[in-house]
Amino acid sequence: MNLADVRFDERGLVPAIVQDAGTGTVLMLAWMDRDAIEATERTGEVHFHSRSRDTLWRKGGTSGNTLHAIDVRADCDGDALLVRAHPKGPVCHTGSATCWGDDPAPPLARTLSELAALLRERKRDLPERSYSAELFRKGRGAIAQKVGEEAMELALATVAESPERALSEFTDVVYALLVLATELGIGADDIARSLAEKKRAAIR
Repeated sequence: MNLADVRFDERGLVPAIVQDAGTGTVLMLAWMDRDAIEATERTGEVHFHSRSRDTLWRKGGTSGNTLHAIDVRADCDGDALLVRAHPKGPVCHTGSATCWGDDPAPPLARTLSELAALLRERKRDLPERSYSAELFRKGRGAIAQKVGEEAMELALATVAESPERALSEFTDVVYALLVLATELGIGADDIARSLAEKKRAAIR
């Protein structure tokens, strides 16, 4: 984002609306200055300006409920920002998913968005004793192999085992695909666009 397009107020601040990139839910409202915008773009984690402490603030720095940024954009007048991100856990200090209470998004969409945030964190930090981090350390080939293995296990469970077992294998495939998407840098918007194209092709 071009900072020249942003109209900061007399305090050097601009309001920032945070939206879940996976579900579209509005999560919170906070304030950003130049440092917060630059830190967000540099680190991939959403930063704000704390008006009460007059300092830079990384969301989730204390709670661990970080926001993994997808993009930051100014509105048509440049006097407000939209921050699209994947939340890792509840956003509000009260423990609610949003600062307006419970998340109205379907539970599946919320879960996938939170998992996407967690996987981005695992890829960045590569913590020990994390299976996801181990896959990222092994690289793209190992992740592709994992996708193939899980898909085969799903196919076998579908024809030879119970629906409950098939469901377990199905979610293993979803997890492996999200790991692959994270490795390839494929985001929710990319997936939505590709699915929309396939939907249009299917109804022709």
